[in-house]
Amino acid sequence: MNKSYGSLITLGIFLVTACSTDQNRQNAEVNTPEEVKKEQASTADIADVRFIDGMTGKAFHNYLQLQIALFNSDLDEAKKVAGNLSETFTGERANLKNLADQMAEADDLEKVRAAFSAFTNEAEPFFTDALSKGTIYKQYCPMAFNNQGAYWIADVKPISNPYFGDRMAKCGKTVETISK
Repeated sequence: MNKSYGSLITLGIFLVTACSTDQNRQNAEVNTPEEVKKEQASTADIADVRFIDGMTGKAFHNYLQLQIALFNSDLDEAKKVAGNLSETFTGERANLKNLADQMAEADDLEKVRAAFSAFTNEAEPFFTDALSKGTIYKQYCPMAFNNQGAYWIADVKPISNPYFGDRMAKCGKTVETISK
């Protein structure tokens, strides 16, 4: 077999293989300006929040993931994220570490939510004092814990209640906006 004939066979096999599989093709869907505006209107803004140190930024990121897990009523995810949250703290933040450990070790969602409320109360000054850029929101649900009420910190203004999840997703209000 001559060299050019072998090259042609190799090229042919490559082209047949490349053209016959749709698995690796990208779907480049083009949206109209109206579709883009509609999608933007239905999507909450993600705050560009920065903190004075990486530890606080990591803790806030884990806190937000925990809030989402609670909103979704996902006990396993909440416990996993609470464990990650615990790992961000050192001895000087032992109280926050202990509360995160309580959430990671809890055996039901309501215990995680109760520890999340206590964690929020302790962590609020930690997050607000370390905020260097952006906006965070202190939010409140008056019906949490048999109408005792509870707070949480969010990076977006729309309410996503971590204490009731989809049962009362929008229950609550923003009581303070903290910007730097």
